[in-house]
Amino acid sequence: MLIKIYPDSPNTKEIDRVVRTLQDGGLAIYPTDTMYAIGCDALNVRAVERICKIKNVNPEKSNLSIICYDLSNISEYAKVSNQVFKLIRDYLPGPYTFILPTSSGLPKIYKNRREVGIRMPDSPIIQVICRELGHPVLTMSVQYDEDEPEYSTDPELIFERYAEDVDLVIDGGYGDVEGSTVINCTSEPFTILRQGKGEINLT
Repeated sequence: MLIKIYPDSPNTKEIDRVVRTLQDGGLAIYPTDTMYAIGCDALNVRAVERICKIKNVNPEKSNLSIICYDLSNISEYAKVSNQVFKLIRDYLPGPYTFILPTSSGLPKIYKNRREVGIRMPDSPIIQVICRELGHPVLTMSVQYDEDEPEYSTDPELIFERYAEDVDLVIDGGYGDVEGSTVINCTSEPFTILRQGKGEINLT
């Protein structure tokens, strides 16, 4: 299913449809402040495993990332030191992924690595979805192909590619082709693991 949601004024009825889909263990594709992404209720282990299979990701060997709707929500699922809090307060919401130690609020599938990526995109659609769901959303960027970039930016083409894998695709306008900047905050000094869309000063 392809549904249109306008970023400036997300329709409550359509947001409710997405939330119900996630509550039922479904998968959705949605816009962020970087690339379009595939997500599910982060606390639904079967849905998480389903996305990992689609993306060919081994959760025991790869960090998983979740989207939270505000700073207090982050502290429920990750350990946030005073220094980390000051950093994320200055840069979130924005195009960043902060790697933090997991807390007891996440299922065991995340704790095999003892680390989790935290996202809080500057994107109204996914912010509202997370808040209404009441849980974080597991998130992974859609596949990017340099030869066919439009299949990661055009919602109708994304739907064409993923229609059999996910339950719905949100058309929130054209997406970006650049991922988030990833920062490792599990040890000091903090380090940039991948430079993406966001600029950040760690000094």
